[in-house]
Amino acid sequence: MKEFVYKITDEIGIHARPAGLLVKKASEFTSEITIHLGEKEASAKKIFSVMSLGAKCGDEIKVTIYGDDEDKAAMEMEDFMKNNL
Repeated sequence: MKEFVYKITDEIGIHARPAGLLVKKASEFTSEITIHLGEKEASAKKIFSVMSLGAKCGDEIKVTIYGDDEDKAAMEMEDFMKNNL
């Protein structure tokens, strides 16, 4: 299992457009990718799940990745977030 913490820097947080891009990116991997915000958690492969977190600018999310391609997925998901969230 891999995990990392990321602080949301987008002024609007994870709204529709970046959530859609995040789901598209996460769907490229076979690993399970879960986003945690406080007590809430969401599958990174389901847009309504991601948006239900209500992540705003300044929030710290924890991303956990478990599966066959977890190393590649962790690296690419963290890079994606730095460039898009």
